[in-house]
Amino acid sequence: MTVLKISLVTIDQVKRFVDLVSKVEGDVDLVSGRYTIDAKSIMGIFSLDISKPMELRIYREEGELGELLMNLKEFQQNI
Repeated sequence: MTVLKISLVTIDQVKRFVDLVSKVEGDVDLVSGRYTIDAKSIMGIFSLDISKPMELRIYREEGELGELLMNLKEFQQNI
């Protein structure tokens, strides 16, 4: 499993994020507090408080995600 801290500030960022993670085979979750939703669901993301950083959980090994991880850098938090 690969875990990243991300932040989605604008609606356009949410759309780009969903487009990217939708290409991943397997499960991808967003965790915000005690809530966990499918990161491929735009409606699910908008049910969360997107003003706070979230944890992205990709249930694949990091070595299998090269290009995706590069594309997700714009959403990553420096924590």
